[in-house]
Amino acid sequence: MSEPVLQARGLVKRYGRVTAINGSDFDLLPGEVLAVVGDNGAGKSSLIKALSGALVPDAGEIRVNDERVHFRGPLDARKHGIETVYQDLALTPAQDIASNLFLGRERRVPGWRGSIFRLLDAKGMRDQAEKVLTELGIGIKSMKQLVETLSGGQRQGIAVARAAAFGTRVVIMDEPTAALGVTESSKVLELIGRLRARGLPVVLISHNMPHVFEIADRVHVHRLGKRIAVVSPKTHTMSDVVGLITGAIPAKAVP
Repeated sequence: MSEPVLQARGLVKRYGRVTAINGSDFDLLPGEVLAVVGDNGAGKSSLIKALSGALVPDAGEIRVNDERVHFRGPLDARKHGIETVYQDLALTPAQDIASNLFLGRERRVPGWRGSIFRLLDAKGMRDQAEKVLTELGIGIKSMKQLVETLSGGQRQGIAVARAAAFGTRVVIMDEPTAALGVTESSKVLELIGRLRARGLPVVLISHNMPHVFEIADRVHVHRLGKRIAVVSPKTHTMSDVVGLITGAIPAKAVP
């Protein structure tokens, strides 16, 4: 088996008397879509926040390409090539597509106009945004279009494109189809497949089992603050995974 791109061992996070992460392990392999599933309160959100730099664990270690890292915030994770698409998408509706794609990473025109007058390279950002969206098959004609005029699926596509543009190692997606209809959800799953085809591994947090079994290569099952099993959709059923999530099937009973 290939060495993990992103790995965690023995992660612990406590909030007073509540233990959100209880010695959890994690492994993401190169070029795979790994689904992370678990019941509400299982600790999967805290695990993902630790892996994306939004939360600092109390104990344990995180490794990127077998190098031990210490994330003190999301910017540290970004510096290691880890991008996260949050459930709220973190888009600015009143700005156009290109501006959202480069939000917080705006490019300036070369030379003295950029350094002294801090002029933004609007055309360069629009051209790059169009290139990224075209590569991912996101059909939006104008990069000047305001995000507030887009459908839910298109907005999700912009958030995914932003992660794909800057994520060099890992893209983490938190419930990307939660608020979408059938058609738009299908398009988002296609986008995830395209990221995988480009060799970019994806962590997918989802409650939607049909979506998980449609796109995931492996399924990380989280319960009571830790990973209790990793199964393949090729060898296990949705009922198996639901049984592991609820505790109806003991982890030791699953090969």
